[in-house]
Amino acid sequence: MNKYRKIIPLLTVAILAFAPSAFAQTQEPDFMRSLGKIYVVIAVIVAIFIGIVIFLIYLDRRLTKLEDTQEF
Repeated sequence: MNKYRKIIPLLTVAILAFAPSAFAQTQEPDFMRSLGKIYVVIAVIVAIFIGIVIFLIYLDRRLTKLEDTQEF
């Protein structure tokens, strides 16, 4: 009985993880994909990410320039 104590929670998690996929029905594409708007959402997210990266690079260069000019 002692060795089954570790297996029972593992089996419970496995059953709960795979049970929804066993009973899932085929569905139509969701609303955003059906209209093609998902690509607009992805494009906006990518644009925001690129903007943040460019801003961080700019900020790093500016801080490096300030650190070089500062004397201790």
